[in-house]
Amino acid sequence: MFTRFEEYAASSMLGQPDSPPRLQGKFLFDKPWEREVFGVALSLSKAGYFEWEAFRQNLIESIAEWEDGYCAGQPRWNYYERFFLALKKTLVEAGLLSAAEIAAIDGAFVTANA
Repeated sequence: MFTRFEEYAASSMLGQPDSPPRLQGKFLFDKPWEREVFGVALSLSKAGYFEWEAFRQNLIESIAEWEDGYCAGQPRWNYYERFFLALKKTLVEAGLLSAAEIAAIDGAFVTANA
């Protein structure tokens, strides 16, 4: 069940370029990490660490970068990969993590998925 903030955050994305994938009206997560990164973004914003709208703008930008760079050899589209990139950028902009800490997270993420 969503809190008011979570309802606001989710509904602010409905019908927008940054709208999450859905199946029968519910958010669609193919892998556990997708649900986790979504929850982390909501929780940090709700706790006041960054504005949800700042994150949304980074997500829209991340999606646009993928669309602008599309070519035949490009990896398949994955919404939550773009979501994770936007979250990392937002965390750096908010001063919560440094670029070096983000690089360490990326390394751990690659290792976990290897």
